[in-house]
Amino acid sequence: MPPALKPSRQLHHGATRRATVPSDSRVDRWLNLLVSVFVTTALVVGSVALLVTLLFQ
Repeated sequence: MPPALKPSRQLHHGATRRATVPSDSRVDRWLNLLVSVFVTTALVVGSVALLVTLLFQ
């Protein structure tokens, strides 16, 4: 039987659980959101620029 199909007899070992998030993490959440918005905007603008360049050569 391939290893992927064998039932696992070992205990599952996951990542270490993190402690509760302190209240100061609001700034981190806002920064993550802001970076996500900027990255998404940059990807959209870059994709449109590439599309325009390829279509109108």
